[in-house]
Amino acid sequence: MTDTTATTVATPAAASHTSAQATAFTVILAVSFCHCVNDIMQSLLSAIYPLLKDNYGLDFWQIGLLTFTFQVTASLLQPLIGMVTDKRPMPYSLPYGMASSLIGLIVLAYAGHYSLLLIGASLIGIGSAIFHPESSRIARFASGGRFGLAQSLFQVGGNFGQAIGPLLAAFIVVPFGQTSIAWFAAGSLIGIIVLWRVGGWYSRLRASLASREAVGFVSPFPRRRVMGALAVLTLLVLTKNAYIASLASYYTFYAIDKFGVSVQMSQVMLFLFLGASALGILLGGPFGDRYGQKPMIWFSIVGVLPFTLALPYANFEWTMVLTVLIGLILSSAFSNIVVFAQELVPGRVGMIAGIFFGFAFGMGGIAAAVLGVVADLKGIDFVFQICSYLPLLGLLTVFLPNMKEARKLKEEATIG
Repeated sequence: MTDTTATTVATPAAASHTSAQATAFTVILAVSFCHCVNDIMQSLLSAIYPLLKDNYGLDFWQIGLLTFTFQVTASLLQPLIGMVTDKRPMPYSLPYGMASSLIGLIVLAYAGHYSLLLIGASLIGIGSAIFHPESSRIARFASGGRFGLAQSLFQVGGNFGQAIGPLLAAFIVVPFGQTSIAWFAAGSLIGIIVLWRVGGWYSRLRASLASREAVGFVSPFPRRRVMGALAVLTLLVLTKNAYIASLASYYTFYAIDKFGVSVQMSQVMLFLFLGASALGILLGGPFGDRYGQKPMIWFSIVGVLPFTLALPYANFEWTMVLTVLIGLILSSAFSNIVVFAQELVPGRVGMIAGIFFGFAFGMGGIAAAVLGVVADLKGIDFVFQICSYLPLLGLLTVFLPNMKEARKLKEEATIG
């Protein structure tokens, strides 16, 4: 049975008994927790690059190859895996994906050769590629119709994992050495257990729906318009992620270079930005459920532009204020973009998750890496001036269709 039941789950879930709602909420928190574990493992890889460079005498191109190996497996595989699981959902694939990441950690911890580092990076990437499409689908199944809230809770788990991964590397891996990476396997084991139980819930839910008549889902718009809208949404995620990745990568250098702050103070400034971004993701979904996904996307663009354009020219105090506002407003659109795309292409939750959690995020990270080259050539101030204009591409939102109007026409056709 294909994933054509994804949208139908919302109605019975929304009307179900309180205990059933509590169970669904527990499932969302479970996949959010595992998203955190998954992204901790991802962020550990890049966080230990200096350690690996010293231990193995690596050149920068070899560090780049590690990143490339991880990005190819983690980002580019996700849309393909999502397409496969849309046609044949695999409830128990999630613990196997987490197991792949666990093995990757062990390989990284005890690798005796550079080639084994590449294998470890690819195993972590494969685990991530398996995790995101199916876990995003489960979050939508468990949402009870509150798709924005479910996506926000799911995404914020990943953001939290990305934020604390480098801290764990700094306070555990650096003092205790490369083999201490294996200690994080304990978190992976917990994740495997949690995901196995989530897979059981998902499997039972699908079995309970198997006896019902499958509903065919057709997009409310012509194929050409759907493809155009998906292209716009993908570009929005790419540019937004490129901006956030750029600040995450270069904000500390910018603060030190421009304002002469200490390394510790620059880290505090970065933490405030990342914390605001996580809060924006958490709040954006519920507001999207209440006011609509497209208005929230517009809010993130129109709302953030004055602040991004002002940032390169702000003093120290205003830089801190502006970056907090930028992180809060810009991130509020992420869950709404994913939900908008899922409604645009019904029954293709896995593919959409693969595109937006994998390909677009990966390409955004690559764009941020390119900006590093620009920083070497033109200076860090020039990079921030370029980045200030990135949100302008969000004005392409004007080409997105009106989903409220489409739902109304669909309801009228059904009644007729």
